[in-house]
Amino acid sequence: MTESELSPVTADDLDEAVRLAVGALREAPETAWDRKAGTLQWTCWETVEHLADDLFAYAAQLGLRMPPLDTYVPFILESRRPEGPANTIHADPKAGPVGLLQVLESCGAMLSAMVRTAPPEVRAHHGFGAADAEGSAAMGIVETLVHTHDLADGLGLGWAPPAGMCARVLARLFPDAPRDKDPWTTLLWVTGRADLPGRERPVKWRWYSAPRS
Repeated sequence: MTESELSPVTADDLDEAVRLAVGALREAPETAWDRKAGTLQWTCWETVEHLADDLFAYAAQLGLRMPPLDTYVPFILESRRPEGPANTIHADPKAGPVGLLQVLESCGAMLSAMVRTAPPEVRAHHGFGAADAEGSAAMGIVETLVHTHDLADGLGLGWAPPAGMCARVLARLFPDAPRDKDPWTTLLWVTGRADLPGRERPVKWRWYSAPRS
């Protein structure tokens, strides 16, 4: 592994991922947010709400002195339409895309703050393994990078995050992913969003959020 892959995932990485995502999404036309986000069944607006909700939820799991390891903190989840995502976090439509992206940025900041302040022994429940603060940051980054990919496809934007960041989250969450390919393409491949030469695209995928040491 390279030095970049061996270095830990940090709150600074998460801050950068959210900053880059919000910056890219600010370029979207105001009339485009009802489009589908890539191959998802959600609109671009709903996908940003889902992403914000993910970041909020990971922060919430780290926020308890003794987080439950068998269930999530019991916030109410609500879908605004039958095919939409079930979220705790919803943006006020009256605030428009500017307000929507403020909601995303705010939820990212909450997770970054929790990653910086959570004691090292804290573990946050997740179906793919109880995560420490680093794992929670890595999960938030993956959600941010791949859902911004979905959004960029639906909104007609360019999007390519830093290779080093992608390599670090691959090393933390996807230990069996190939290391000899472009990290961004590999991250899209392991999340079922791109092809990788010589390998079948995963139909189902998961990460490994529990610490390995």
